[in-house]
Amino acid sequence: MSIRPIVHHIPVCPFCQRLEILLALKDQRNEVEFRVVDITKPRDPELLAKTRGTTALPVLELPDGRILKESLVILRYLDEKIPGGQVRRGDAYEHAVENMMITREGPFTGAGYMFVMNQDRARRDEHLEKILTIYRDLNDFLMEHNPDGTFLFDSFGLAEAVFTPMFMRFWFLDYYEDFELPAGPAYDRVRAWRATCLEHEAAQQVSQEEIVKYYYDYAKGFGNGALPEGRSVSSFSFEPDWSSRPWPPRGKYAVSATDAELGLI
Repeated sequence: MSIRPIVHHIPVCPFCQRLEILLALKDQRNEVEFRVVDITKPRDPELLAKTRGTTALPVLELPDGRILKESLVILRYLDEKIPGGQVRRGDAYEHAVENMMITREGPFTGAGYMFVMNQDRARRDEHLEKILTIYRDLNDFLMEHNPDGTFLFDSFGLAEAVFTPMFMRFWFLDYYEDFELPAGPAYDRVRAWRATCLEHEAAQQVSQEEIVKYYYDYAKGFGNGALPEGRSVSSFSFEPDWSSRPWPPRGKYAVSATDAELGLI
């Protein structure tokens, strides 16, 4: 039995990365054991028994065998339990404000994933406007609570730990959809927030190249290890290593790369 909490995770999963960011902020990475789950293979029956059939990751297994699920639940639990000072805001009002910001993450994440997985070119503008609407809302929220700052408050905090992995995953929109935030005041504040989050030293667990290569199948409409027609190896496979693979084709609507073209075989 491990004497440390165990996080069962996928290294490139944004919901798992937010836990890594939290531990990096506390300088307590070794307080938790991370065990990799390969989503391209059937789940380990022993892990399924522990999670009562749940396949979503991450999962936190405590030393006494108790299980916690849902990344935001685990994030807040680890923030309370792991030494190094709490990342959440100490002031009750400011903590409420950061929680209001965190409630915006779900729609933001959903819009980004729906956009990259969309296979209907005629609906591209619809998905683009949806995510831009959410970016404008985030911009307004930041302008209301800290118009002259960079982060939501004065430092990289809980809201940043939640959003930064999504900013990183949305590199797949930059690559596969040629996405970029428009110029102008409706986006300037959130653009600065995003850029500073991406540069933070506690959030360097993944690279743009890694994300683009692993998420190719998402760009073809297939998530969680599912395989596009004619393919035999998921782009989420850990072998061959992503660094040895070529960059995927950018034209997601017109091109379907083979396993060989993706460097998977």
